[in-house]
Amino acid sequence: MRLRTRVTLVAAVLTAIVLAATGIFVYLRLQSELRQSMDVTLRARADAETLVVRRTGTFSPEQPDDAFAQLVAPDGSVVDSSGAIAGASPLVPTGIEKPAFLERDAVRIENETVPARMLAIWLANGDVLVVGASLDDQRQTLEGLAASLAIGGPLALALVLVVTWLLVGWTLRPVDSIRAEAAAISASEPGRRLTVPNTDDELARLAETLNAMLDRLEEAIERERRFVDDASHELRTPLSNLKAGLELALRRSRSADELEAEIRSAAEETDRLSRLAEDLLVLARADRGRLPIRRESVDVTSLVGGTVESFAARAAERHVGIELHVPEELQADVDELRVRQALGNLLDNGLRAAPSGGRVSVAAERENGSLRLEVRDSGPGFPPEFLPVAFEAFTRPDAGRSRPDGGAGLGLAIVAAVAHAHGGSVSARNLPGGGAVVVVSIPA
Repeated sequence: MRLRTRVTLVAAVLTAIVLAATGIFVYLRLQSELRQSMDVTLRARADAETLVVRRTGTFSPEQPDDAFAQLVAPDGSVVDSSGAIAGASPLVPTGIEKPAFLERDAVRIENETVPARMLAIWLANGDVLVVGASLDDQRQTLEGLAASLAIGGPLALALVLVVTWLLVGWTLRPVDSIRAEAAAISASEPGRRLTVPNTDDELARLAETLNAMLDRLEEAIERERRFVDDASHELRTPLSNLKAGLELALRRSRSADELEAEIRSAAEETDRLSRLAEDLLVLARADRGRLPIRRESVDVTSLVGGTVESFAARAAERHVGIELHVPEELQADVDELRVRQALGNLLDNGLRAAPSGGRVSVAAERENGSLRLEVRDSGPGFPPEFLPVAFEAFTRPDAGRSRPDGGAGLGLAIVAAVAHAHGGSVSARNLPGGGAVVVVSIPA
């Protein structure tokens, strides 16, 4: 059901309820007012007739139109009646001892049977004075009101339906325009945006929100496209090297040493492909928010020491020293495999950046309820333009370096993915005296 129809139906239901409640209230209020007015009139007439009866022993023979009076003896016989009800039987039962209002549906007044309301008063001598009046005019008034409500209510409801239908349509017209414009935006027009109404209202804010969403979608699509392009480029190099080596090995007779060298080279390229595929899988899972994290109590001192030790041979080969600053018995609830992977990527980057004779410093400590990991190097530091995108996939400080030497540009992106999966944060900056530092903070 369309929103316009739903709003109109809701308005119709609410209007019907309001009209019905108002009609019932008006009807009952008028009925009560008419009844109270008649009771006041009957009580005044009764007081006046009581005085007359006490003085003369009978009541005034003249009564207003559609009104009557009757005097009933204690034995139930009629002592006297007004001309309008002459010869009528007693209108009230015997035994009345206090003023009482009574109604009868059929009282014959001047040869016409009508409903009547009466007031009976007990007199000192035991007689009962009855004064009354016809309810016919009141009931005709109430019936006329009910008929007016029965006709006017549906007409008012129909008018509300029409007005609501037109008003909602007019109100939703800009929404339909925005919807049509949004439907017209396609992948072939990525930069197109919705027209924002110059009204500073909810519709303008809706258009602004949709435009912001389109900006985010376009940015995500572009980031995804760059990711695929870069991944394809990174995969193409080892695959080409692997294919070239295998074709060269099959092209002519080779010695055993040459074949072994080609096989070793193919194995290295295969390892590189495997590592790259694993890194891409980690980043893909992180983008979807599904990077698996299994927290457990981990000896961080042993974790950091073991990771540094695994890079000792490479550091010695490059003549780079590694300094370790970790307190004894440092424990944290983290995913050991992911933290080791992140720390390994930071050490790998540090060793790449540090010159021969330089140093890499690794520190770990607990700070404000979080595990803080810090890796510094004595290299040239990050280029200023690289820092804002340091943790994006396939970004490298020096794009001119060869891929084998510079890596695929996934290391820091994986570090950020691991930190964010733990609910933590990561930052990178240059040191005043030269070099760079990367800090990972993980709630643990």
